[in-house]
Amino acid sequence: MRSISRNMTTRIVTAGTTRYDGGVEAGEQFVSEPFEPAAGTFDPTAMSRGEPGLPQRFTWRGREYVVAEVLERWKTSTPDRGEMYLRRHWFRVRTTTGQRMTLYCERQTKKPKKPKARWWLYSIIESPPQT
Repeated sequence: MRSISRNMTTRIVTAGTTRYDGGVEAGEQFVSEPFEPAAGTFDPTAMSRGEPGLPQRFTWRGREYVVAEVLERWKTSTPDRGEMYLRRHWFRVRTTTGQRMTLYCERQTKKPKKPKARWWLYSIIESPPQT
């Protein structure tokens, strides 16, 4: 595990990382919209460690996506009243249809009236067209 501090946010990298700076990749589109995880598809191993279990299937904008591979994982923390608090669990994934997506789980929802809005699609890179 490796910690990196940047702009008052600590990024703890926990798996094969290709980039640390949070920069944008070519073709990456910012989305920042919640998605609906499919029930019963959460990673039980992560949940047994007290972490959110990445759903293997989810629906975004009415379309279902299936996670084929987790490319990268990390966590971000922010300071609050002198303490560091874990805020988000991030995942860079590849879907079965070839998209690369950056997903995150919000540890505490910002809108108490929408407690299910914990999972978010942060960005997407569409797969190249098949020729």
